[in-house]
Amino acid sequence: MMTNKHALLSASSAHRWLNCTPSARLEEQFPDTTSEYAKEGTLAHEIAELKLCKHFIEPMGPKTFAARMNKFKKEELYQEEMQEHTDTYLEYVQSVVHSYASRPHIVIETTLDYSHIVPEGFGTGDCIIIGGNTLHVIDFKYGKGVPVDAVDNPQMKLYALGALHKYSMLYEIINVKLAIVQPRLNNISEWETTTETLFQWAEQIKPIAERAFKGEGDYRPGEWCNFCRAKSQCRARCETMTALEGFGYMKPPLISNAEVGEILVKARHLKEWVTDLEEYALSALLSGEEIPGWKAVEGRSNRQFEDVDKAFEVLKSAGYDEAVLYERKPITLTAVESLLGKKKFSELLDSYVIKPPGKPTLVPESDKREAITAQPKAAEVFKD
Repeated sequence: MMTNKHALLSASSAHRWLNCTPSARLEEQFPDTTSEYAKEGTLAHEIAELKLCKHFIEPMGPKTFAARMNKFKKEELYQEEMQEHTDTYLEYVQSVVHSYASRPHIVIETTLDYSHIVPEGFGTGDCIIIGGNTLHVIDFKYGKGVPVDAVDNPQMKLYALGALHKYSMLYEIINVKLAIVQPRLNNISEWETTTETLFQWAEQIKPIAERAFKGEGDYRPGEWCNFCRAKSQCRARCETMTALEGFGYMKPPLISNAEVGEILVKARHLKEWVTDLEEYALSALLSGEEIPGWKAVEGRSNRQFEDVDKAFEVLKSAGYDEAVLYERKPITLTAVESLLGKKKFSELLDSYVIKPPGKPTLVPESDKREAITAQPKAAEVFKD
């Protein structure tokens, strides 16, 4: 079963503490709050765990399965789409299991201890499969914020090292396959490596993990700040963002393309930082604290019917035709796909679906999407 305990140097935050070693201890000053999105993800994980257990671990009849599933359906955050997305995860796990001639070893939601590499380090592996000389580590992510890549992913590598520590006495494992299943973004990312490569990486990060556990090292702001609990008040992040003021002293009347690129790199996370500051300031004001120069006020509000059904009954009684009171419009493509299911949607409507080119967007050079290079052609495509 899933656990709510977290290690100081958790696998999920490894990208952060590997880059900014003092951040883990700095975060201890802030409450570890759980968002609605996180609670929603936990519920989806519990549904996924039930489905995998039924198929691979604990044989159960339809009544038992339905009774356990109904408990989840009564949860406030339950959504019917969770069934489809957890089925996608189940189908991926089944594809891995069925790729073997004989049944591999399968473990669901197991604690993985990697404290021999990272002080007090442990986490929970969603699905571990061992077949032949290959270890599969599969992670189910319900979020739909950004696609998560399994390639060289430190969280997945720590899970794999924990699994190797747990099972290497029983199995001779040479190859390691890491997979992230993120069905709400149609993202299934896979990466293959070797135990030798993982052990080499483990040795490289041991001293970094030691510094992180002690809270030592330099603060290094970057894109890994986004999920840090200290992000709103972190001085290093503040100084990085306000360093843009230095560009105000440039002497040439026009900045060059090279300078534009440099400024954009520095300003990449500036908007996110300001948003974090605004959220913190509002929370502080509502808690009775003072933020000099700022106050909390009631925002703009739109009128609405207290009970729209009763209000419309009054209108219909007054002689207004029901046809003028309601708008008829088609549901979205995504809603149709959710209604039919992906397979039926593809069977009936694939020939009616088009995907026009997206609006040109500025991204860092590290982004994996192909660059738009033919400018005249691009201008023609996007002129409308």
